[in-house]
Amino acid sequence: MRIAILDDDESQVQLVSYLLEKAGFNCHGFANGKDLLRQLRRESFDLLVLDWSVPDISGTEILSWVRGNLPQRVPVLFVTGRTSENDIVAGLAAGADDYMIKPLRGSELVARVQALLRRAYPEAVHDQISFGPYRFETSRNEVHFAGESGQTHSALLTQKEFDLALMLFRNAGRPLSRSHIREVVWGRDIEIPSRTMDTHISRIRSKLELRPEHGFRLVPVYSYGYRLDPMGQEELETPAS
Repeated sequence: MRIAILDDDESQVQLVSYLLEKAGFNCHGFANGKDLLRQLRRESFDLLVLDWSVPDISGTEILSWVRGNLPQRVPVLFVTGRTSENDIVAGLAAGADDYMIKPLRGSELVARVQALLRRAYPEAVHDQISFGPYRFETSRNEVHFAGESGQTHSALLTQKEFDLALMLFRNAGRPLSRSHIREVVWGRDIEIPSRTMDTHISRIRSKLELRPEHGFRLVPVYSYGYRLDPMGQEELETPAS
């Protein structure tokens, strides 16, 4: 899970990043709201940790933009020095999912983040995830879908192919940069040849038959990355029963 942390206090960003990375999360720190907004327009995050008072753009302004512009409801945790009940109520009323007061207690922070992620992404505890006609089986790296004949087809993917396909479906309609894809699928510190990513994309397109007649089209975004386009349908990610 990728987590964005906004705080103009560098030591606070480092502390939150340290606590959450130790718990297995991938953290990205931002010292001002403009930089975070710029990344939110280009990249996807699974959870936001926002300081209330940031000099250029406040946490509440960031939250307002997130709720009005991002297709999925990304969970937001406010971390701030404000302690009054009115402030807490105002933060939650603005759309925050939870609220913590500085100084932070590490174990509580991790527990709250984990709880928010469980609520926001219930499919994480399910073996199957469905996107329209495509059903992902997470325990087997297998995807089931209706082929041209109308019969159900099954495609067995490698781990990287499965991770890449799942990320594309979770961000359907959004352009994903090559750097973002590389970081999420291969790791932040891993350098791979450009051809490696293109080969994985080609295999996914072929194995899952990602064509308009099947509801999705996987297209390159010139000089940027790739985008999975839903064709004339509203895509919602849901755990399969």
